[in-house]
This record gives sequence, structure tokens and C-alpha cells, in this order.
Amino acid sequence: MGNFDHAVATVAIHTLVADAVKYQNDPDQFLPLHTSTVNIVNFGGRRVSGIGALSAAMKAALASPLAHVRTEIEVDDVHFVRDDVAIVACIKNVFDERADADALPASAGRLTYVVVEQDGRWLIESAQTTPILSS
Repeated sequence: MGNFDHAVATVAIHTLVADAVKYQNDPDQFLPLHTSTVNIVNFGGRRVSGIGALSAAMKAALASPLAHVRTEIEVDDVHFVRDDVAIVACIKNVFDERADADALPASAGRLTYVVVEQDGRWLIESAQTTPILSS
């Protein structure tokens, strides 16, 4: 693996995930954290493919009561497939802060990111969240 520094890359990936949380309601900051070919599967199983579709979905959600649904993400593990590709295992906590009857109780999911390094930056290529069912 040559001169690749896993520790430096891991810090950059943790920063990428933290920025995705920080900017979850700011399309101008959030969208550039993703590749142009991004593929997202959300908590409900809806797939969004491509940065244009992600932009449209995000703007529609922010213009709806979903703007009051907030997430927090904790990275559990970063596994490098190659020097420029990593799988990031996370726990995603969802907090529905809507004041109406549609508000849902807090829930959790396992979020898996595939991140890629492009031109010296780590970007999200894929994300999928699977709900954690309480037993």
C-alpha cells in the first residue's frame, strides 16, 4: 500500500461524516460532500441516485415538515477496501422534532457509507441505512 497513511485518511473520513451531520439542513454545504454519482437508500428504503436527484430530494424535504427530523451519526468502524475506497460503519440516530401528530419516536439505524478519495478529498459515493428493530 505504499505511502498511504491510514490514520490521516481515517481522520479525514471522520471529518466527512461529521460535516454530513453538521450540514444536513444546508444543501450548499451538504451536496459537495458527495460524488456526482452518489447513491443513497434512506431509512424508509427510498433510493436516490445521482447528485441532481439528491439535491431535489433534499430541497423537497427541507421545504416540508421533514425539515424538523434531525440525525446524529456515530462512526463505529472504517475499513479500507483500497487506499482510495473505504466502507464506514455507523450508527444513525433519528430525532423527529415535528410538533404534530406525524412525529415519530426516536429511532436508530445502521448506516453504511462507501466513501472514495477524489482529488485529495474524501466524498460519499453511497449510503444505506437499515433500521435497527427493537426486540
